[in-house]
Amino acid sequence: MSTEIPEEFTAIGVVDFKKWLEPKEFTYKPRPARSYDVDIKVECCGICGSDVHLASGAYGEIFVPMGAGHEIIGEVIRVGDGVKKLKVGDRVGVGAQCDSCGECVRCSNHHENNCRNHVLTFGGFYKDVNLPTQGGYSDYYRGSEKFMFKIPDSLESKYAAPLMCGGITGFRPLLTAGVKKGTRVGVSGIGGIGHMTILFAKALGAEVTAISRNHNKEELAKQLGADHYIATSDEDFEVKNFDSLDVIVNTASAYEKSLMNRVLQLLVPFGHFVAITAPKAGEMIEIDPLVLLRNNIIFSGNMIGSPGDIEHLLKFAAENKIKPWVEEISISESNVSKAWKRMKAGDVKFRFVLTDYNKCFK
Repeated sequence: MSTEIPEEFTAIGVVDFKKWLEPKEFTYKPRPARSYDVDIKVECCGICGSDVHLASGAYGEIFVPMGAGHEIIGEVIRVGDGVKKLKVGDRVGVGAQCDSCGECVRCSNHHENNCRNHVLTFGGFYKDVNLPTQGGYSDYYRGSEKFMFKIPDSLESKYAAPLMCGGITGFRPLLTAGVKKGTRVGVSGIGGIGHMTILFAKALGAEVTAISRNHNKEELAKQLGADHYIATSDEDFEVKNFDSLDVIVNTASAYEKSLMNRVLQLLVPFGHFVAITAPKAGEMIEIDPLVLLRNNIIFSGNMIGSPGDIEHLLKFAAENKIKPWVEEISISESNVSKAWKRMKAGDVKFRFVLTDYNKCFK
């Protein structure tokens, strides 16, 4: 079943890395459709921190033009002959991953997000057709149905969009650590991912401590539902809070060695520390091994979530009426520029969502 769509899609993104804060509109040809591919008309798209990292060249100047966006919500307008779970008219979401090999031991064990040949929704590359991937700051999007997810009717699109990357990235570590009623969870970094992680942890029944550099976000953390607050600028904060946490999900964008060693001491023996953010290329995590040894810390990382994880998250969010804090922005060249500049300055509480696609893309 199919409907007429243009041969070229229109996107907004980086056309010159030296002028990345001046995004421009451009057109591109999507990859040739496979039998299991789905085309969607984009309704809205969240702005993730990695949009700014990739657009600014922090991970390397990959290719241009590059249309950003991997928190996409849209309506299915065409399905391939091999598509099984989706139909025209469905409202679906797309996250940070658009493909995997489907054959390796990781894919076979439902860890597609860890596939060594995974393909990013934008800033990635389809090797089979020698084409880069373009994201959701676009009128249309084409991709594999395996990495598209039907959105529950009760979830508004503007709230569903941030869940597709930031949301699953903060939710999956809570599942891995077995968070349940009474678990003491610390969320380090109260931003786009961090604020959603607080919402998820509270919905799971955890006792939540927000961790930030200073007291600037204390009132916001309480509004989100945090039970406690720790400012790492306070003298001897770790001593005052020894053994207060079972799990720490680190959503902060940087890893300072001295601070890391102090924060880890908030954990009880065999407590979990999960790193979920990717700082700019070249930045390393430095930890005193004795801090890990003396406290029997379980130190791990997390890369988004598998298709099964994302389906579970969407159901959980709908059932628990999870609503990320969003600010809607009408998509245009100038407004994308303004949003990226504000994100650089830390001026967002807590997720921008691009909307009004019909006004921008005629």
